[in-house]
Amino acid sequence: MRLFVALTLPEAVRDRLASLTLRIPGLRWVPPENYHLTLRFIGEVPAFQCEEVDLALAAIRARPFDLALAGLGVFEKQGRVQSLHALAERSPALSHLQAKIETALQRAGLPPERRRFTPHVTLARCEGAPVEKLAAFLQAQALFRTEPVPMEHFVLFSSRLGKEQAVYTPEVEYALAA
Repeated sequence: MRLFVALTLPEAVRDRLASLTLRIPGLRWVPPENYHLTLRFIGEVPAFQCEEVDLALAAIRARPFDLALAGLGVFEKQGRVQSLHALAERSPALSHLQAKIETALQRAGLPPERRRFTPHVTLARCEGAPVEKLAAFLQAQALFRTEPVPMEHFVLFSSRLGKEQAVYTPEVEYALAA
């Protein structure tokens, strides 16, 4: 199974993100039902290790917290824009949860994540979008932000790559408790 751990977003936040959709050639927008904030991408896992991942995540104890999105950005690779995203405001509670997930997954036998955690929600994949149009869009949305919303659980998702979009299936939900 191809797995990842994420925070789901309430419908009001997904609707707000979807309202940013604009026709820009070369941008492939993520459907609102796929919006999430990845806490840890796991990747392909053999069936026997799925149970270990579940047990490791179920043992995590962390408090609920509020999450707000503020600003838009892009990820680049070798000077080319790969994706457009909304940034999550960093908070000690978000960083704490992500670190606990990373530690738990390493204890379950997964290799450490190599990339630095950058909390974000992917909005679009870029396939040759004109840089000037992308820059104008980012500038027009410079003050984008959402109201803080409560995060009371995190989710283990499976992912199946499709022709148009990936299909994400929530497998297990883990409660955050005080």
